[in-house]
Amino acid sequence: MPYTIAEKILLAHTDKKHIKPGEFIEAKIDLALGNDITAPLAVKKFRSLAINRVFNPRKIVLVPDHFAPAKDLRSANQCKILANFAKEFRIKKYFEVGYMGIEHALLPEMKMVSPGDLVIGADSHTCTYGAMGCYSTGVGSTDLARAFVDGKCWFKVPASVKFVYKGQLNKWVGGKDLILYTISKIGVDGALYRAMEFSGEVIRNLDMDNRLTMSNMAIEAGARVGIIEPDEVTERFVTRYPLPVTRKPKFYKSDKDAAYEKIYEWDVSKIEPLVACPHLPSNVKPVSKLKNIELNQVFIGSCTNGRISDLRIAARILKGRKVKSGLRLIVIPATQKIYLQAVQEGLADIFVKAGGVFSTPTCGPCLGGHMGVLAMGEKCLATTNRNFIGRMGHPKSFVYLSGPAVAAASAVKGRVAHPEEI
Repeated sequence: MPYTIAEKILLAHTDKKHIKPGEFIEAKIDLALGNDITAPLAVKKFRSLAINRVFNPRKIVLVPDHFAPAKDLRSANQCKILANFAKEFRIKKYFEVGYMGIEHALLPEMKMVSPGDLVIGADSHTCTYGAMGCYSTGVGSTDLARAFVDGKCWFKVPASVKFVYKGQLNKWVGGKDLILYTISKIGVDGALYRAMEFSGEVIRNLDMDNRLTMSNMAIEAGARVGIIEPDEVTERFVTRYPLPVTRKPKFYKSDKDAAYEKIYEWDVSKIEPLVACPHLPSNVKPVSKLKNIELNQVFIGSCTNGRISDLRIAARILKGRKVKSGLRLIVIPATQKIYLQAVQEGLADIFVKAGGVFSTPTCGPCLGGHMGVLAMGEKCLATTNRNFIGRMGHPKSFVYLSGPAVAAASAVKGRVAHPEEI
């Protein structure tokens, strides 16, 4: 029976001989992830079961990143719950401040996820790792608690939707623009409970950072996972550093006659840098149509665009220039390793001299947590993944989404700007 890559990975983690879309299955997971918002709820539920051991301490990852470093007493307590649980059950993959990063950048960087894996995380953007050819998806805290017990989770097998991107990308256009374009075409519910499979010559030419950006925002179209067939780019990424891959990679590929609910084919050669306007990731417009939008803040970072390649792009534009007077520029690298790279390469120096601030890794302003919360009426252009009402602060603030090049150019101009204007 022919299967898509998503179906093959799910099937390989069950005892079943066949599966089909819409079917409920129970599958063994390779990794269970929790953060300082979701894991405390899972820990509470786990403790209510009076169980004295977790299924496998090597397959649990705990990352305090949303409100860490702790912004107040409540967030400090949330982080302490994780620390105590990790110590009690000997969970080595607990990342304290100083070692942590934004979870969805940290796990691929540390090679804790591998092609062919089945990964769950109590965070909706766990779909990020699909870029590496694994099935990774967000779950609720109760599901995470259950996984702590026996290493299993229930899944509804999703139908797959295939996206084929053709042509050649223009200058300054990357993975962020491709996924914004996709969401603008199908809507925020266009892939509801589906597996989005990204393919085509454009995808094959993307580096891993851009692929991770695309898969990260699959949830913004309602998808369970945004998956890319592993190839030479994936293999180089998995073996690039001496850090050992947790499990032997399995390079699954969709069968040629696999069934897809829909197939979209787009020539993206004419796409210019895009911006998602308030208050939906699907409300997308070309940057050239938004030059009258003045800004109070620009935020470069997050699990979507806080990687070293993103910071290099931003620094290239900001070098020797100044942030517009009256505008706040906040730059937050996604992990400690990226932080050090940015310092060693002189990127941090560029950001600070331009008039920005350069922070320790944290989700912070992305969810309106800290380090850049918006006041009433303020407008922010961010390289994050969501721009819902109140996402970054006051319900009457406004969030625009873009890639790092547009964000950096906009910081200089004080309004939404095309990089070619700089």
